Amino acid sequence: MLIILMVVDMVKQEQLAQVLKALADPTRLQILAMLKRPGCCSMGPKGGLCACDIEGQLKLSQPTISHHMKVLREAGLVDAEKIGQWMWYRRNEAAMKQLAKTMESAV
Repeated sequence: MLIILMVVDMVKQEQLAQVLKALADPTRLQILAMLKRPGCCSMGPKGGLCACDIEGQLKLSQPTISHHMKVLREAGLVDAEKIGQWMWYRRNEAAMKQLAKTMESAV
């Protein structure tokens, strides 16, 4: 039983490290702040932004935005949805709350 708990704890630590690495980049922090703003798009009540809107606001290339969004998605901080030819992104608020709770208890 102790070994199982140790393995579970290691997995949680690896997940936390992945999230913290995603947050360590100033551009990704900007993207998360942009996605938090109310009424920032026409995606519906859950909010979100089209990749081209993020690109335009940050003045970065499409491949650079795609890379940052991939890192945020893999960390579980952002949800993505393809609508037509556009990718739409929104913050994963449940993951953000869980991160805050984890940081509070871990540090």
